[in-house]
Amino acid sequence: MGSNHLMITDEIMTRKLPRSRVSRLLFAALAYASLGIGLVAIFIPGLPTTEFVLLAAWAATKSSPRLSAWLENHKVFGPILSNWRNGRLVTRSAKISATVSMLLCALLMLYLMHGWPVYAAIGGMVLGNLWIWSRPEPKVQAS
Repeated sequence: MGSNHLMITDEIMTRKLPRSRVSRLLFAALAYASLGIGLVAIFIPGLPTTEFVLLAAWAATKSSPRLSAWLENHKVFGPILSNWRNGRLVTRSAKISATVSMLLCALLMLYLMHGWPVYAAIGGMVLGNLWIWSRPEPKVQAS
């Protein structure tokens, strides 16, 4: 991780930020809000974690080199971002986790509520799940 860590950090620190202070503040607000939702999503079934972390990382590159470097080098988020950046890859465990989470959320919604909004939300989950499973997986490295 040593030299790769330095390369990622140097790359992040040399990116050009938007000139406008307002746009940097808006991107920073989006980055921190997305990261916050992503962290909450870890504990709430049906709320996608990975998508919010990806959004936070993108917005951080436009606003905060420090947050961007922290995300890229994070023990949990770093590999997700690296996989995405290197071929839009999603691990099998992330796919299974998303599927189980969405399934639990759909069952809970069907148990508690009825009507078209529930069916629309479940339809969105199905489409999201199909998209996630359409993403390639990283190759398993033999040790």
